[in-house]
Amino acid sequence: MNLLAAYGLLAHGLIFGGLVSLLPLGVLRPHAALAGTTVALLAGIAPALHALFGPPSLTLLILALLHLQQRPLVPLTYPAALVVVGVAALFYPAALGWGSFDPYALGYQPLPLLAALLPLGIMLWWKRLDAWLLILAAGLAAYAGGLFANLWDALFDPLLALLALGVVLRGLAIRLIVVRRR
Repeated sequence: MNLLAAYGLLAHGLIFGGLVSLLPLGVLRPHAALAGTTVALLAGIAPALHALFGPPSLTLLILALLHLQQRPLVPLTYPAALVVVGVAALFYPAALGWGSFDPYALGYQPLPLLAALLPLGIMLWWKRLDAWLLILAAGLAAYAGGLFANLWDALFDPLLALLALGVVLRGLAIRLIVVRRR
């Protein structure tokens, strides 16, 4: 087993634990998240997720880790999820060949992509979005350390896009309910 496969299995176990921590269990929530991580690793859920989605991005792993705390820090708010869904809407169709430009190829020689991420990092620092700045820095470090061959893989993955879509749809549903009650 290589390093990326081991990372993918452990990360999917932790991500499943993060999903379990969404259950409204009160003070038992962190214990349920730990149990969910263990079950995911032992019962084959993590390997199934790894087979289906491949190794998750470091962004998704850190979001799951931040949610495992007693008092979760949840940086994937509605506006942040809209950005992720917007990037996915532009990125995935082009990466699947629906157009002449393949943005995924930029991740193999990432100098233009790194140049584009510099203003993003400055904006995150300026707005004091420390959690997102940490996530960006960790993704860049994982890429620079050789864990990921493509910079996009360190920052973005389909499971993250699905999670962000869920956050956006939940936000829209809440807004519709609030509007209808008026």
